[in-house]
Amino acid sequence: MSKAGKGGSDKLQQKSPAEFFAENKNIAGFDNPGKCLYTTVRELVENALDSAESISVLPLVEITIEEVSRARLNTLRGLGDHARVDEQLYHDYESEDARKKRLAKEAKEKQRLEKLAATKGEAAAAAAAADAARKAADGKKAGPARGTLFYKVTVMDNGCGMSHADIPNMLGRVLSGTKYGVKQTRSKFGLGGKTRGKFGLGAKMALIWSKMTTGLPFSISSALRKQDFRSQYELDIDIHKNAPNVHSAAKLPNADGWHGACLSLTIEGNWSSYRAKLLKYLRQIAVITPYAQFSFQYIAEDPKSSLKLTFRRRTDVMPPPPKITKHHPSSVDLELVKRLITETKATSLSAFLTREFDQVSKALSGRLIGELRSGGVNASTDPKQLSSQQVVRLHQLLHEVRFADPSGSHLSPAGEYNLRLGVMKELQPELIATHAGDVRVFEGHAFVEFAVFLSGRDVRVFEGHAFIVEAAVSLGGRELRPGINVYRFANRIPLLFEGGSDVITRTATKRINWGSYKINQSSDRVGVFVSIVSTKIPFKGAGKEYIGDDVEEMVSAVKAAIQQCCAQLRVKIAKALALREQQQRRRNLTKYIPDAAGAIFTVLAAMAGSDPRGPKRRRLQDSSNLLQQVARKEVVQATLEKKLAEHVVQATLEKKLAEHVERIDTDMALEFQVAQGLAGGAAKQQLWLAPLCDKTHYGPELHANACVVRLLH
Repeated sequence: MSKAGKGGSDKLQQKSPAEFFAENKNIAGFDNPGKCLYTTVRELVENALDSAESISVLPLVEITIEEVSRARLNTLRGLGDHARVDEQLYHDYESEDARKKRLAKEAKEKQRLEKLAATKGEAAAAAAAADAARKAADGKKAGPARGTLFYKVTVMDNGCGMSHADIPNMLGRVLSGTKYGVKQTRSKFGLGGKTRGKFGLGAKMALIWSKMTTGLPFSISSALRKQDFRSQYELDIDIHKNAPNVHSAAKLPNADGWHGACLSLTIEGNWSSYRAKLLKYLRQIAVITPYAQFSFQYIAEDPKSSLKLTFRRRTDVMPPPPKITKHHPSSVDLELVKRLITETKATSLSAFLTREFDQVSKALSGRLIGELRSGGVNASTDPKQLSSQQVVRLHQLLHEVRFADPSGSHLSPAGEYNLRLGVMKELQPELIATHAGDVRVFEGHAFVEFAVFLSGRDVRVFEGHAFIVEAAVSLGGRELRPGINVYRFANRIPLLFEGGSDVITRTATKRINWGSYKINQSSDRVGVFVSIVSTKIPFKGAGKEYIGDDVEEMVSAVKAAIQQCCAQLRVKIAKALALREQQQRRRNLTKYIPDAAGAIFTVLAAMAGSDPRGPKRRRLQDSSNLLQQVARKEVVQATLEKKLAEHVVQATLEKKLAEHVERIDTDMALEFQVAQGLAGGAAKQQLWLAPLCDKTHYGPELHANACVVRLLH
């Protein structure tokens, strides 16, 4: 839209939302071809998870990335092969000077390889030739195309699906959706109340990117539950009009009763540079959603480069879906108050306050209206009749009054069980600890610090925003480097970029004294997993890739959650160290038993060959026949029999010493376990001993290292 300005020379132009985001695609994480491929997969996968969770179905997500050569893309576009008229116009044109330099370089390289083969052998020359070929290939990739190719991305889920009539607007119109409210969603770029399972800005940006780079329409197949047909569309977005452009639409039979969505689009991307990020994302999304199963397949033009992975489901326990709740009075701004007044169906101010705001009862609304009576307002006043000054006063009052904290029912954390299970499934750590906390609030939005051993929720308030913090700390495991390895999640989305400025990274690396928990920050392989869930995550930066470090309530909650996990790990580490010391002590004692037995036998033999002196020696000789046994063995005449006798006595000593070490070791272990139980406040159970008599009957003996137990029948 354009209008003539003063003098008719300047024009006032208006851009559609789709056009704005197409020109500022970095806002949604579409910075470069590689990042665009990553963001496309991420957005489609998260929408698939939301779709399945919205109907309480265990998610099953299939992701396929297929390489599309330029020749195949031209075929899809309807373009034929065109002969070049002027070769010098193209990037791959080689001038005469460049050709001479290339030939001279190849001849020099050939001479070097021949010399290497003559001095070090053919194997060394072959290895050098392969290395040179690899460097040459990398040099070609660093050219104008920079490894950029085209890819067909397909994501299929078993979620709720979309109705046939709504598909064009839901996919082909930016900033459109249904059932907006206040609840948690996965989307970082959509509105906080976006309905789960519907496509937000991030997914629509993938469709815009497809339109900008290939011009091909995307295909969508979808079916609702118990629907006897599948909706099949091919459409794209008219970026300038922000409207869907439908190429074809059909209703196909759905004989197998499938429900969900399958979306396929062709985009420009760079798999080679973002391969590691994509695989890391899939592993981390499998950690935070162990109840989902992901199948990933990369189909390359060269079959040797293809890849297939499956992240299997580990549990059937799903977190409860978030509920839509009303706005908390402390979190609303002036424009939101005006919009609520415009859209409300309430005809009185009292009904408006109780219907549109959370934690406002009828009695509390009366007290609030009492504070507004000086402006000529009463309980029966129509909210739409309020003047601008009265609306401003109402907004001020909502921020000045103390309200109860939000309940947190509109939030859906992964849960301690799922977080622990996900970490154990993907990393297989040696030790792991998780912590749960309470619902907390910042700037009018609730959050929860999620803990394992706490069941109550002690709500804390900072301007009304609620959020949830879940944490786990692990030691050891696969794919962990020595040091602190931080895994960040926001609304159950892995955050992989700009981690240095994130509140989770800064807290884990700078605010935790790991040494006090018997953890070596440099050499131990420590995994720190923190998930923050809220209707309003305080992201920073245009791409919203990290969480700000300037909200004190969130900093303290993240720090407390990590510290609680570390405290649990310290107890486990202390037990492991004590067990290791016990085993080492036992090995050391067992190692010296033969030498000790030999030395004792030598002393006893010397004592047996001498006359008793002193009262102690005589008492020993009178009370024990040990020396007499040694003496009798010493008077054996045959050399073989004498050595055999010495061996028998020494072996007996070794056996007795080993039994003593075993008994002492078992007693010390039992004392340690009892002490740990007393220190940890473990629950004690009374043990009753009944006498043996005809009235009592016992079962078979149960043998343990410390005792033998017979259960009373």
